Amino acid sequence: MSELTTVARPYAIAAFDFAVEKSAIDDWQAMLVFAAEVSKNDNMHHYMSGAVAAGLVTEVFNKVCGEQLDEHGQNLIKILAENSRLSLLPEISNMFNELKIEREKQINVDVLSAAVLSDAQLKKLSAALEKRFDRKVQLNCSVDPTLVAGMVIKAGDTVIDGSVNSQLNRLNDALQA
Repeated sequence: MSELTTVARPYAIAAFDFAVEKSAIDDWQAMLVFAAEVSKNDNMHHYMSGAVAAGLVTEVFNKVCGEQLDEHGQNLIKILAENSRLSLLPEISNMFNELKIEREKQINVDVLSAAVLSDAQLKKLSAALEKRFDRKVQLNCSVDPTLVAGMVIKAGDTVIDGSVNSQLNRLNDALQA
């Protein structure tokens, strides 16, 4: 997996830099997501296996993608086909998305709560998390009634467990020690 990341990184960075230069980050993201899905198709594996000439692979791939790719997107497909790298499209797409999120200084935060949070609670939570992480926060909320009360917040590698279940477990451990 790390080898794929190493090989895909220059393509993702080049595509991202070009998209920034042309003010077309969202367009490029959509093109890469679509092209990545096409590359995952079983019928495309024959063309991407290396047994078919790069020119034909480029032509077939661009025909399948149709109007989903602009001329610059088609050029990226041509370069990837010439270097036998079309199979990297899903990784390139993921890395492009990560670069976009980093540029926007946004972090996705999963919030698991015991009950549905009100708008006021969401605003307060969002403001507190934005201050803590120094980034714009995108909340992904879900409800888990087994928490009894409180919430569990996951942002990347950071987990903030403020659930009653967790507090009761810590109290139990302290009493048994």
